[in-house]
Amino acid sequence: MEEAFHGRRFTPMTTKLNVFISSVRKELEDERLVVQNLLNTDAFLSANCTPVLSETEPASPQESLEGCLQALDECQVYLLIVGTEYGMPVDGLSLPHTEYRRAKERDIPVLAFIRGDRSVKREEETVRLLDELNVDGPTYQRFGNVIELQKEVREALVALLEERFEISPTNDENSIAESTIEATSAFESRPLDRIRWRDLDLDVARTLIASAERCNPDELSNDDLLAGAVLRGLVWYDPALREHYATAAGIVLLAKDPSAVFPQCRILADSYRSTLPDGDPRDHEDIRGPMPLAIERAIDFIDRNTRHPMRIVGLNRVRLDEYPVDGLREALVNAVAHRQYEDAGRKIILEVFADRIVISSPGLPPRPITLAGLRRGNYRPCSRNPVLAQCLSYFHRIEERGSGFRRMRDHMLNHGLDLPILNTEMGYFQVTFPGPGENIDLLRTPEKRLSVTPAVEARLNERQRTMLQWLAEGQELTSRQCEAEFGVSRPITAGDFGLLVDLGLAEKLGAGRSTRYRLKARENR
Repeated sequence: MEEAFHGRRFTPMTTKLNVFISSVRKELEDERLVVQNLLNTDAFLSANCTPVLSETEPASPQESLEGCLQALDECQVYLLIVGTEYGMPVDGLSLPHTEYRRAKERDIPVLAFIRGDRSVKREEETVRLLDELNVDGPTYQRFGNVIELQKEVREALVALLEERFEISPTNDENSIAESTIEATSAFESRPLDRIRWRDLDLDVARTLIASAERCNPDELSNDDLLAGAVLRGLVWYDPALREHYATAAGIVLLAKDPSAVFPQCRILADSYRSTLPDGDPRDHEDIRGPMPLAIERAIDFIDRNTRHPMRIVGLNRVRLDEYPVDGLREALVNAVAHRQYEDAGRKIILEVFADRIVISSPGLPPRPITLAGLRRGNYRPCSRNPVLAQCLSYFHRIEERGSGFRRMRDHMLNHGLDLPILNTEMGYFQVTFPGPGENIDLLRTPEKRLSVTPAVEARLNERQRTMLQWLAEGQELTSRQCEAEFGVSRPITAGDFGLLVDLGLAEKLGAGRSTRYRLKARENR
């Protein structure tokens, strides 16, 4: 049903708004990418908006104009960023100026943001564009840096969504957004021309984009893959060179060796024989490569330098890990995602001791997060590198929203170990995982390693447990056999087998008199 809005009528929001981001590329590429990343990573905005940046590869300025206008015609909001430069005219007007007039013709909301105050000297044509904005009357805001720009853009879009569609962010979403904007580093949105798209590790890119879009990697065409990387702020397009290049975030995540551009993008891993560091570690690795893969290589380093006792649990012979792998992965993802990349002289450090593992990340927690708040679990999550945080959460299938530190605590407790220790030392943020030491029996068997978890076992009666044990020994059971063995009726055995099937422990074979049941393979559960 349509509703009235300031004399016009509109349809209640049923899909995301496409927000066209317009600016002079050469001057304001950083700002374009920052706004794009804000719309992609902010919890409220990403649920309701999709950023659109025209990424055409035209043979002529006229074709470029046509491509931009075609993209704009698919959008419901026009967002203009103005600096000092006007841009290359096409038919007398720059691309942003022509796009602005098209947005006016279509009568879609225009949100304008001007860099600098009125004293800034601007090109004559830019002044005329600003005069036109003044006459036409769209509200515009001024900003001095990318943090102010993000705040103004978010405030304007939130107001638009509230006024037109009566949808509002929660208090938590507002608080997290405010904290993240304040903490955000300009590092990851930098448009660099060091590494071309085709020179990145496209296998890693395919895995990441497929996970983000919840599809099979084989379903992504090369064009889909590039579009997904552009949308997520990992790649940008230089129209002058007609080439796609990686942003800083794209280099960290997708370059075959990010340390060739950013020497700090390495994980230095050492394993020591005792509880103290020494000059002769028993194992050492300087881990380089796309950071999603570097994290997994760090996990492999820990795996080969820690103990793995075997334990017999019921019908299972289980290889245990000395530390919870999921908790370690959380800590390594956090170290890569939230470190201070402006500190080019320091790397992430991974140390494996006889009684603990220590992961050290350059930089202290971003404001307003405090060490005391982290220890208490009393804080709202934010990231100085939200694009990296989001993409790593896709790649490693880790929930980005919420507290990774709480999950680390849970992993350690469920593993039978003490809580991780959070600390800072000489400008590093450190997470220490206390190990079992000599008391290896402290380790608990993870439920996911068991054929039957304690929670599932609690739902079975003694008869059903016996049936399951026979199945685990390799037998195939029939209702007739169980009726005779337990002295029960056909409906009772049918209920027993039905429960085992519903719990994913058994599978039914055949039909009628030839019906039988066998243990369901773990990979099929």
